Amino acid sequence: MFNIDKSNTTIKWLRQNLFASPFDTVLTVFAIYIIVLVVPPIFEWTIQNAVWLADSRNSCWEQMAFPGEGACWAFIAKRLNMFIYGFYPEHLYWRVNLTFILLILAFIPIFIEHLPYRKNLLLYTILFPFIAGWLLVGGFGLERVTTDLFGGIMLTIILGITGVAFSLPIGIFLALGRTSNLPAVKMLCVIFIEFIRGVPLIVLLFIASTMLNYFLPPGTSFDLLLRVLIMVTLFSAAYLAEVIRGGLAAIPAGQYEASQAIGLSYWKAQRLIIMPQVLKVSIPGIVNTFIGLFKDTTLVVIIGLFDPLGIGRSSLADTKWGGLHIEVYIFIAIFFFICCFSMSRYSIFLEKRLNTDHD
Repeated sequence: MFNIDKSNTTIKWLRQNLFASPFDTVLTVFAIYIIVLVVPPIFEWTIQNAVWLADSRNSCWEQMAFPGEGACWAFIAKRLNMFIYGFYPEHLYWRVNLTFILLILAFIPIFIEHLPYRKNLLLYTILFPFIAGWLLVGGFGLERVTTDLFGGIMLTIILGITGVAFSLPIGIFLALGRTSNLPAVKMLCVIFIEFIRGVPLIVLLFIASTMLNYFLPPGTSFDLLLRVLIMVTLFSAAYLAEVIRGGLAAIPAGQYEASQAIGLSYWKAQRLIIMPQVLKVSIPGIVNTFIGLFKDTTLVVIIGLFDPLGIGRSSLADTKWGGLHIEVYIFIAIFFFICCFSMSRYSIFLEKRLNTDHD
């Protein structure tokens, strides 16, 4: 009596979602036609006819029926270390690998809510950026590595994680400052937010790479990567401030009145009552800003930092591999898609987990 006819369930789903009307039927048939038309050639080029082991572009093409019949993934395989580590010293790759493992451990208390000793582990998560900086740059017993050797996927993750980690708290304070009743605080926050949002990120990166030195005392050395990290963080914080301000506006006035009625101070009310609700309703906007920030890290190639795109362009200057632009851009696109899609799926999971609405 508990058996369910799966075939009937499947037919019902197809009727409701794909063939509910004549127009839906036409769209479904057209979509199937496009898939049949596009997918097989893509599969043949990327997988079936691709070459995975070769020493040069010509060597790749010699293994094909005709040049360009398939992808030359051997180029990516040969330059994979450079795509991942940039120009970081090869004998110190273990420090990058260890940092990545520690990064995963830092995410665990964020992703797993009911974890033993979660509060203590969150302290490690807060300290992780400083631990990572010590491991990657060195000092205090470790061989020092200059940041101009940072590049590839490592550089992108550094820019993305740093921007995300530091821009959110700054954005929260900016949003609170913009909604403050203190005129001076409100004015400063409004000026900062509107200026940053009114200027393209590429302009701020140019300011960080060139103009900032003019405002420093003569002989002062200010690391370029650190300057870029500051600018990227401030840029993201300004946009997050507006997202969070929208969340603050969505909170009913009764929540503020209730927190005052039970005697909570302003900061306690924000921490215990207001801000948890604000962050909950602002999750889509916050994650959207983070995804935009992560993709915008490719702009650093303009100021001489070699992210995966910069590594790919410099690698193509080698006459042995010239002309393989498509493979480079597909590889980079897959990397960014995996990262951005993961952030998007986690935000959906977080929304569902925090959903306390009742019908």
